[in-house]
Amino acid sequence: MLTELLNLNIFAFFLIFSRIGTAFVGMIGFSAAWVSPRFRLGIAMSVSFILLPVIGSNLPTLPGTAVELILLMIGEVVVGAFFAVLSLLIIAALQTAGSIIALLSSMANALIQDPLVEQQSSTVAGFLSTVALVLVFVTDLYQIMLAALVDSYVLFPPGAAWAWGDTANLIARRVADSFYLGLQMASPFMLTGLTYYFGIGLLGRLMPTLPVFFFGLPVQIVMQIWVLVVTLSAIMLSFMNNFSEGYAPFILP
Repeated sequence: MLTELLNLNIFAFFLIFSRIGTAFVGMIGFSAAWVSPRFRLGIAMSVSFILLPVIGSNLPTLPGTAVELILLMIGEVVVGAFFAVLSLLIIAALQTAGSIIALLSSMANALIQDPLVEQQSSTVAGFLSTVALVLVFVTDLYQIMLAALVDSYVLFPPGAAWAWGDTANLIARRVADSFYLGLQMASPFMLTGLTYYFGIGLLGRLMPTLPVFFFGLPVQIVMQIWVLVVTLSAIMLSFMNNFSEGYAPFILP
């Protein structure tokens, strides 16, 4: 009896861990390069252990064959990866906005290592991503990700067929929305940048001897940094609202 109970608990734990652990690998903040893999693994295992008595009774029984067990685990990994991709698509809006802002402020060549995307990105994009990550944890928005992940066991029961077509449509829609949001965030910089380019071009035609590059570049950088200071709060508020709305459909009322 004890051996049977132990086997069932181990199966339920690893079934939960397959979904939770995969989600923690990709969710923003938890998947950052500065987070130790052991720490990330410890958090995922702790959350799985806490959820075991809560949703353990709703899990399917242990499959009779190894093939069925593997397919069940793969399905849980797919669900966890889906929720991880959602957070990456939301933060991608800031990467788009930061790249556009850096291009319009002549700082596109100033690259730094962005730990969120784990690659070289512009300084402005790295700054926006870092501020957004701090706000996600300071304002407890990360709890929305965890709540959606827990409620996913009701929306996407383990062992149920996965709607691949709906998933592809949703991800495509989120990619388009993320790019559109990035353009909206960078719209003040696009307006000021086009106005500045028009003015500096007209000034260069009126004064052919004016060194446009040495005169215009510092003014352009200072102007766009000033616009960034003015609009930073609006950009972050827009991101936080989009972040909460991105997971809202997966949280039960």
